[in-house]
Amino acid sequence: MDLDLSQLRALSAAVAEGSLEGAARALHVTPSAVSQRLRALEVATGRVLLVRSRPVRVTESGQVVLRLARQVELLGADAARELEPDGDAEPRVLAIAVNADSLATWVLPALAPLGAEVRFDVHREDQDHTAALLRSGAVVAAVTTDPDPVPGCSVTRLGSMRYRPMAAPGFAARHLPDGPTPAALAVAPVVVFDRKDDLQHRYLRSRLDGGPARHLHHVPASADFLAAVRLGLGWGMLPDLQSAEHEAAGELVDLDPAGAVDVVLHWQQWKLRSASLDRLGEAVLAAARAHLVP
Repeated sequence: MDLDLSQLRALSAAVAEGSLEGAARALHVTPSAVSQRLRALEVATGRVLLVRSRPVRVTESGQVVLRLARQVELLGADAARELEPDGDAEPRVLAIAVNADSLATWVLPALAPLGAEVRFDVHREDQDHTAALLRSGAVVAAVTTDPDPVPGCSVTRLGSMRYRPMAAPGFAARHLPDGPTPAALAVAPVVVFDRKDDLQHRYLRSRLDGGPARHLHHVPASADFLAAVRLGLGWGMLPDLQSAEHEAAGELVDLDPAGAVDVVLHWQQWKLRSASLDRLGEAVLAAARAHLVP
């Protein structure tokens, strides 16, 4: 296939902006020009790459070409920096997928030193689902539970985040006075991050013979999830990186010392010889070694 760079940029911009009109604004061309480039790209590949909905949707074939487009953009930005190291080239854009708890605890300090040379586009997604963003070409790297490399990616084990069932002391005394018995867990309110969050259900499956708890609160933000548990809205699985200081202060109690759940995390990134991507990977791995359970 003979693929034109301007056509690849049109695909990347359309997906990033969500529409052909948005892509036209980003590329400083007309919507008609974007449409023509996309049509030519689809002719060159012999595949439908984009569903012209609102927002646009990438087809399975489009995911492959989008990944190529994003890789070309990254390599082009690296080359521009090497050719003009003292120039005013725009910072490279690195789109990454990270689960909320990692983002709230150890990942952001790893990204901060790179902020002057890189523009981060962080996608918050459950760790069990971040690999899908790699497959689609939406991100260049991801913190994920998937140990099997996505095609075109390398994978490195980061370590484990340890979660324990925690609650406010008053909540524990009121709802679980005899500890996490099956009868008490079946009716005690529980805080769940979102509909993809399986941590609380995983713990409950190990303690209940029947179905899951019936009284669920959904709080889809890491800091607010912690606050909800501290305020006694329900119990929840909290990472030690978040809960340790509050437990030491007497604001939280461990409901079940034998009930810890270790979530093993991996770092997957594109197999590209990109200086900026390599530095990102090194920073994330160093932070993981410092904060995660080996």
